[in-house]
Amino acid sequence: MDKILIVDDHSVVRAGLRQIISEVSGMSVVDEAGSANEALVKLRKENYSAVVLDVAMPDKSGLDVLKELKSEFPGLAVLMLSMYPEDQYAIRSLRAGASGYMTKDSAPEELVSAIRTVALGRKYISHHLAEKLAFNLDADTSKEPHELLSDREYQVLCMMASGKAVSEVADQLCLSVKTISTYRSRILEKMQMKNNAELTNYAIKNGLT
Repeated sequence: MDKILIVDDHSVVRAGLRQIISEVSGMSVVDEAGSANEALVKLRKENYSAVVLDVAMPDKSGLDVLKELKSEFPGLAVLMLSMYPEDQYAIRSLRAGASGYMTKDSAPEELVSAIRTVALGRKYISHHLAEKLAFNLDADTSKEPHELLSDREYQVLCMMASGKAVSEVADQLCLSVKTISTYRSRILEKMQMKNNAELTNYAIKNGLT
């Protein structure tokens, strides 16, 4: 029996995932966690076949959570689940140690297949993502400006480029406006840009939003 831990800060999402997984033979949801800290506590007490982890967590970035989990539990299979398109976070997730990446609008049967795959110790990569990875192998290896950003800076970039104000980003990430403003300054400096308009144009041109 595959034991699954669902980590998402939205109870409705956790309930939906639990319902999907409970209907599958040989798979069960052992527990749920609504935050990174809660997930770590549960992982230290129970052995899981796989963890389904949301990219956007309230207390810290899902990618930061992923790195923590892989640091403490190197062999843990983690499937990242996100509302963001693969082009935005999938490659970063895989580089950080994820076993796979799924978007929340994926079909239930695809989600189940992904969980089964990572629980067996294998990687789950969609057809679209496989093409993206193949393209990156053939492309110039020099880093694009957004690849110089930390995971949190990258998350803030994507949110601002989608039209969110600094206050909205701060509210969604449960951080202060001052902290988000600092991230914004770092992003502009690292990417050698002057304002949000330039960031937005860059994000659109590179398919980040």
